Amino acid sequence: MAYYFLFPEIDSTIYSHPDRINMNTGGDEILELVKERGNTDQYYYPSRITIKFKEEEIASIINDKIGGGVLVDNAKVNLQLTSVQAKNLTSTQLLEVYAISQSWNEGTNKYLNLPSASNGVTWKFRDNSIAATAWNTSTLGGVGNSAVEYGFIVENYENAVGTTGSIVSSSDNGGPITPGGGVWYTGSGFQSNQQFLNGDNLDTNFDVTDIVAKFSQSYFNDAQYPTGISNQGFLIKQIDSVESNVSSSFGELQYFSQDTHTIYPPKLVFKWEDAVNLSNLYDTGSRALSGSFNVSLYNNKKEYNQNDEALFRFHVRPKYPTRTFSTSSNYIQNLRFKVGADCLYSIRDAHSEEEIIPFDKDYTKLSHDEESSFFKIYMNGLQPERYYRILIKHSNSDGIIIYDDDYFFKVVR
Repeated sequence: MAYYFLFPEIDSTIYSHPDRINMNTGGDEILELVKERGNTDQYYYPSRITIKFKEEEIASIINDKIGGGVLVDNAKVNLQLTSVQAKNLTSTQLLEVYAISQSWNEGTNKYLNLPSASNGVTWKFRDNSIAATAWNTSTLGGVGNSAVEYGFIVENYENAVGTTGSIVSSSDNGGPITPGGGVWYTGSGFQSNQQFLNGDNLDTNFDVTDIVAKFSQSYFNDAQYPTGISNQGFLIKQIDSVESNVSSSFGELQYFSQDTHTIYPPKLVFKWEDAVNLSNLYDTGSRALSGSFNVSLYNNKKEYNQNDEALFRFHVRPKYPTRTFSTSSNYIQNLRFKVGADCLYSIRDAHSEEEIIPFDKDYTKLSHDEESSFFKIYMNGLQPERYYRILIKHSNSDGIIIYDDDYFFKVVR
């Protein structure tokens, strides 16, 4: 079973606040969903997050690692952002992620830079304030110019069928929010959401499998909307009812960006089934079915280049072997763990204890062949110059045992 991580090519926060609709934050260490109070009025203005991963890297994983040219049915893709802090949240938060339908530039400005620069994506523009290419906005038929001024939802843009953008705000005269804030595809297969309740971990884990599948259909099969769409990245926002309510803040959510100087940048996580189970090559007597075992990682190089694909093999033998009459030692017997979800692996950061790859009954099963139990790790998806720790979880008739015997390795550049 396999996990593979991609890190962003570009990301940014865009703000609808009147003082910041032309401000780029592409160089910030933080991405945030916040509703800021106006300086000259009592309204609250929302922000949104834009994030994109390289088309070539997505295609390489799908074609070269998973195989098949398009995203297969047994694969999953999740968009994960790590929470920095949250302030004044309501009891329930519902976030949405959509596929962006127009290209945009990241820029290098930061929120606190003085003077502020507009050299990348903003609420109003998708490139910069010099080229000033606005996000595509329009009016609903027959509504009139006031709909543009006050930011009504717009649909069916020229050359962007099935997209929408902007906000309908709920204050008098249609609302104070300037049109803009991105354009994205709507409908089934083009969006995902995640709900957070009071006390929940606020890290995101959006299931974006359907969206990435549409990217792959466009890339490999030249499919057009609605089967395929070009990869312009993802837009993360609060739900419409929260954004459009300009009388309340609903709190603040902050996440690490790709520019963070930590081990927590956003990532696109690919998971797929690649287990090898040649159970026909060994009989029941060679399987670790019950009891406690000594488990040793016997081909760990300890240090791996970040481009390596490492195969970890385990030597398994009974901790308390049954006494038998034999011409060979029981202690040299190499068993294999049970096939299936009864035996899983996990990877943790050795310093922070962050769970990089969890025990996952669908995607971290051990493989088995005529030599041993094993699994593969793609080092390119791990942060370099870090130590990692391997854990093995084995379920059998005697219960669940976690084998954690200082199985360490390091990833280097």
